[in-house]
Amino acid sequence: MADTDRRNQTAITEFILLGFGDLPDLKILLFLMFLVIYITTVAGNILVIALVVADQHLHSPMYFFLGNLSCLETCYTSTILPRMLASLLTGDKTISFSGCFTQLYFFASLACTECYLLAAMSYDRYLAICKPLHYSTLMNNRFCLQLAAGSWLNGCLATAIFILFMLQLKFCALNEIDHFYCESIPLIKLSCSDTHLIILLDFILACVFTLPPFLLTLTSYVCVITTILRIPSTTGRQKAFSTCSSHLIVVTIFYGTIMIVYMLPKHDTLRDLYEVLSLCYTVLTPLANPLIYSLRNREVKEALWKAVSKCDFHKNMQTLRDNNLA
Repeated sequence: MADTDRRNQTAITEFILLGFGDLPDLKILLFLMFLVIYITTVAGNILVIALVVADQHLHSPMYFFLGNLSCLETCYTSTILPRMLASLLTGDKTISFSGCFTQLYFFASLACTECYLLAAMSYDRYLAICKPLHYSTLMNNRFCLQLAAGSWLNGCLATAIFILFMLQLKFCALNEIDHFYCESIPLIKLSCSDTHLIILLDFILACVFTLPPFLLTLTSYVCVITTILRIPSTTGRQKAFSTCSSHLIVVTIFYGTIMIVYMLPKHDTLRDLYEVLSLCYTVLTPLANPLIYSLRNREVKEALWKAVSKCDFHKNMQTLRDNNLA
């Protein structure tokens, strides 16, 4: 009995991620699927960043925030998918103690930053549609930089506070995380310490750091939709709505899936549904963002077409030069 108690009090040095562990026959298929998703996500978001930087027509506040969002999504998906791909390929489901908390920090800070960036983008659309005469004065370059920097700093600060308290917890015996990445709630459940304080802190930080940007986003779009509905002409309404429809879709997918996941009862029968919905905001949202913005946004499509045409022109010129030299 004494040996058992001593063993149970031994601090663990690694965790085991159980996500997709009950699908051994689909490992290769899942690996290929997530590999394609990861490559497409990174390539799509880097393409958006390149277009925003290179094309003068996209040097506006809306596309400045879009570039920040694409940069964030590239980092966001890179905190989870490479580790998942390695696990599916090698079968090694272990992750070190420090590796788990590092993944949790970067994932949580980027998720919090995304809340603020989406709020900044919605406020930008609010000023553009509801206060068009004051837009250029209010949404100047300095204010854009302050909003973007504040978004990144708030996300990093909120998560750093939470992780510092999480590191005070003791993990003695249980080390199996019922998820495909290190997520706070499953991790807290494994602790052999008193977790009431950390759960309360998690709730307070969520209210302080994520509720305000959500309310700002919601309020901005209520005002935007109300203003659009007041436009007398159908063409005017369609034109106004087209400028914010892409962002509204992204906001709905991001907040919708997160709310469903965290409001679901934590029953074993809903475990598979919980993992599928978690995939939506951790994997599919970063994939969907560049597709939504490129397919539904005329200016981004024009910038992409211009870049492709320029590449074809240079290629043809190079071929012609080579032929002349020959």
